[in-house]
Amino acid sequence: MRHHRIACLAFDGMAPFELATVAEVFAVSRPELDVDRWYRFEVCAEVPGPHRVVGGFDIVVHHGLDRLRHADTVIVPGVPDVRRDVSPVVLKALRDAHARGARMVSICGGAFALAAAGLLDGGTATTHWRHAALLQERHPEVTVDASVLYIDNGSVVTAAGTAAGIDACLHLVRRDHGPDIAARVARRMVVASHREGGQAQFAERPVSPAPSDDPIGSAMRYVLDNLHRRLTAGELAGVAHLSVRQFERRFAAVAGLPPGRWITRQRVRAGAELLESTDRPVDAVAGRVGLTVAGFRHHFRETMSVSPSTYRRQFRR
Repeated sequence: MRHHRIACLAFDGMAPFELATVAEVFAVSRPELDVDRWYRFEVCAEVPGPHRVVGGFDIVVHHGLDRLRHADTVIVPGVPDVRRDVSPVVLKALRDAHARGARMVSICGGAFALAAAGLLDGGTATTHWRHAALLQERHPEVTVDASVLYIDNGSVVTAAGTAAGIDACLHLVRRDHGPDIAARVARRMVVASHREGGQAQFAERPVSPAPSDDPIGSAMRYVLDNLHRRLTAGELAGVAHLSVRQFERRFAAVAGLPPGRWITRQRVRAGAELLESTDRPVDAVAGRVGLTVAGFRHHFRETMSVSPSTYRRQFRR
């Protein structure tokens, strides 16, 4: 049987990690696995030749976009700039490959290329959490989920930032050859074959999206100073010198969430900080951020996609 052909798209200014990740999974020969139709890996670019990579060195790309016409899987490990348009030539090549039946994969900012090609329309996709809001703004026809490591929509797979590319690539091996083969590849790479949780656990935790001299900003800061106790909408409306209805409406406009959900999210984030920086048991952490133990466990898993104990094992300072 012929190999499963994979074409990875390179460009000037790309980060080497994503490319190396894809190559490590799909380009390394693995005769010990004794599987049919293993991968044949090629790197291609809009213009073949030397391409500068982050870190001050070049890679030489021997193939052009014609390789996308024959690939079973096309991987886009990023784009030159998430704020600029992708080359129309590249977009056409991506559309043609998808129409032909190729499986399309993006890592990190590569989702911007798939979105610009229209391949994510009407579906759910992910990208690096830093770029998620921009992807949603530029492509409102796509539902962006910044909480996960990768999303598999069948013919299109999108991965979050950097190391999430490993998770997505191993997922493809699992899909193509089964969990045992994926686990053996992961062991050879000395990584977990499947990681718990999503990228929400790695995202920076902002303190407040509003300035303190704004009524809503003042209420937010009041919340952060009083997370240990129960807070009501009436109390916060009084801090902001607004009626409850005005407060709830203006708060949602600023935070993008109703007050109750925003407060719960801050409780979880404060709890995450305590799990990272202290040895307090989970029930003490829950009390410190104003939640019952059951409530803390529930909301923590809902927000971070992992349990508090798993999070502490991963991020304990």
